Amino acid sequence: MKNWLERSRKKRSRRFPILIVVTGLFLTPVPVGLAQEEIEAPVPAAESPSPASASLEGSYFADVVVRGRPVFQVGSLADLSARERTQIINRRIASLLEQSQTLGEVTVSPDNPRQIATLRLNNRVLMTVTQQDAEDFGLSVEALAQRWAEQLNGALDQPPLAIDVGQRLYGTVQQLLRDTIGNLPSFLGAIVVVFITWGVAKGVRYGAFTWAQQTEGDRSTEILIGRLGYGGVWVIGSVIALGVLGLDFGALLGALGLTSVAIGFSLKDVLSNYISGVILLAARPFRINDQVVIADYEGTITQVQLRATTLKTYDGREVYIPNQEVFQASIINNTASPRRRSSVMVGIDYDADISKAKQVIFNVLEERHEVEAEPAPDILVRELAASTVNLEVRFWVDSRRAGFLAMTSNVAQQIKEALQVAGVEMPSDIYTLVFRNSPLQLKTEGNSEQQDGSYQVVLRNTNSTQNA
Repeated sequence: MKNWLERSRKKRSRRFPILIVVTGLFLTPVPVGLAQEEIEAPVPAAESPSPASASLEGSYFADVVVRGRPVFQVGSLADLSARERTQIINRRIASLLEQSQTLGEVTVSPDNPRQIATLRLNNRVLMTVTQQDAEDFGLSVEALAQRWAEQLNGALDQPPLAIDVGQRLYGTVQQLLRDTIGNLPSFLGAIVVVFITWGVAKGVRYGAFTWAQQTEGDRSTEILIGRLGYGGVWVIGSVIALGVLGLDFGALLGALGLTSVAIGFSLKDVLSNYISGVILLAARPFRINDQVVIADYEGTITQVQLRATTLKTYDGREVYIPNQEVFQASIINNTASPRRRSSVMVGIDYDADISKAKQVIFNVLEERHEVEAEPAPDILVRELAASTVNLEVRFWVDSRRAGFLAMTSNVAQQIKEALQVAGVEMPSDIYTLVFRNSPLQLKTEGNSEQQDGSYQVVLRNTNSTQNA
């Protein structure tokens, strides 16, 4: 009974400091020096584990873990690395925790002739405390074994939920601090490389953009050259930063090579748009503010990016066309040349003087300064229609849509007015209506009675014949 009371008092005394530590973890900051002192186990200067075991795992000590929480650290032995040793101990503890039987207390069994001590739980050996361990931690074998047994008993006791969560969180913070402090030089070196890369990339982008402005003269190509230079510097800087962090870039490329097929299929459309954008910016079938026709869309190019081309239609809407579709479509660039040919069709009467009509039209074109003198305008007899002689008037004007439409409209209006003033008749087409067996007696000039009793009426309107 007395032993049971002492064990209960001992367990409560162990839980109370744990609760205090967990509460202090959330309420007070942890000094860096104290955290480092608690995390790292003391390593004596007199003797250290063999270099062979240290080279295997890169560390002299490893954690013994209970329920995902590190309890204490053990060192390497002459023929066993610290990592391999803790794997054996952790596996034995995990197997006992998975059993449904009630766990007893961890006991210490010293073996003085051999200068070792074993830690046992439920009549099973968990680990052996050797003279090397005692020298590493500056204690006797029996004292170190007793200390580790108490720590294991405290970790094996199932604490309340709040304390368990706090312990796990505390252990995670400890591990994070340990990894952060250990990798701090690598992190600082990588950060320095990133800042240097950022500065160099900005300088390269500015230099490439300035060079492109002096040589290319196209805004979209200038932007592309600047972005390619900027991205290239970042790729090189990223490789260097990964090397400073200790990552094997060759192994990383090998891992990416294994997944390149899946990545290629999943990002096929995205990569196709980007590659098409690079080709379009390099080939330059159009530039910013060019007026083009792409598939079913017509308008002005406002932006050319690596993924899509932005086109503003003439009714004020913006269309984002993926570069893959632009690359595969037939493109009509209306403003690739500063001049564009327009035409107007004029129909004159058969009795009119064609030479006179041409001269009148030439005079109209000469009066319009918007009409280009070179190439010279052309007036062609295009068609001998049913009731008119059709003349096609060809002339060159500004290729921009606003000027093109306005100038074509003005020229057509002035040609019509000039021909009327000159007395050149521009008749409309003729309809022929035939009324069969009609009781009406139509008497009009030029009408003739047909043999079957029908009458023919000539109306100047369109080119069709209707029978009634």
